[in-house]
Amino acid sequence: MTALPVLDLTAFRTDPASPAAAELVDALREICHEVSFFYLAGHGISPALEEAVVAQSLAFFDLPEADRLSVENVRSPAFRGYTRTGGEYTAGRPDRRDQLDIGPEDPEPELAEGDPAWLRMRGPNLWPAALPGLRAAVEPWVAQMQTTGTTLMRALALALGQPAEFFAPIVDPRPDFRLKIIRYPATEQAPGGTDDGADDGAHRQGVGAHRDTGFMSMILQDDVGGLEVERDGTWVDVPRVPGTYVVNLGEMVQLLTHGYFRAAVHRVLSPPPGVDRLSVAYFHNPALHATLTPVDLPPHLAALAPGGASTDPSNPILASFGLNTLKVRLRSHPDVAARWHADLLGR
Repeated sequence: MTALPVLDLTAFRTDPASPAAAELVDALREICHEVSFFYLAGHGISPALEEAVVAQSLAFFDLPEADRLSVENVRSPAFRGYTRTGGEYTAGRPDRRDQLDIGPEDPEPELAEGDPAWLRMRGPNLWPAALPGLRAAVEPWVAQMQTTGTTLMRALALALGQPAEFFAPIVDPRPDFRLKIIRYPATEQAPGGTDDGADDGAHRQGVGAHRDTGFMSMILQDDVGGLEVERDGTWVDVPRVPGTYVVNLGEMVQLLTHGYFRAAVHRVLSPPPGVDRLSVAYFHNPALHATLTPVDLPPHLAALAPGGASTDPSNPILASFGLNTLKVRLRSHPDVAARWHADLLGR
């Protein structure tokens, strides 16, 4: 049993015009207004592709360190590749995780003076030569994730009283997806036999409390646990539910909907001593060039929308998705920022 709702997408995928699909849209509206964090069943993702991605992800972290560092993200201006444990920061603190970042496969951009800075985030992925099966597993799975993400965005549009294809121009010609294959290492045993800060989430920062920045995140996680969402000032566990993905909405949806749908604060605590945690997180995003204009909500929804702007003056939500994403990358990966983007720091 879970404290979060489970939403089955089957009826909407099968026939978006059916009464059962309309019920799904109504449920989605209520869930995303209240918590924006839920389990998605009936998503249509191939279990065989999921198993292949998980197997290759585990194999990546089993590679010798030299093979993982051959694709270290400091080699990529586009913030792709492998990040060592402690190499990514959330809210100014290093996260206890290492990971592989993957995005749309592009050639290195040829930039001219005056080009927007977010173009620097386009480029090739760094695939480990020692594990050719990783790319072969990831790419077909991502294609299915994009289809599911697009289907869910159509349902969200209808839930907001808009045409089903309302969000399509924002992702045209393709979403700027981001994939993070993440390992959370076990909490280290402290002298005296207790783990280092089990009673204090700040000292077990697998990833610190934050809101995601794009449209939505879809998370495939193992049974170890540690993902938590904040509800009414309390941290709620989000354990694995077999056959589902954990879905949460990001800041772009919050901005677009004047806060009627909100981006939920969540975190991951490091696993207990003796066990690592694996998470494969797919982020369904707008196109980098998109500038987001808030939705003209129906009056009965607008009356319940508190506004979508950030309440943190040090972390504004920018309407330009490319600039908002670049802002986050520069803060989260200071080593990559210093090597490739020093001219942007301090702006």
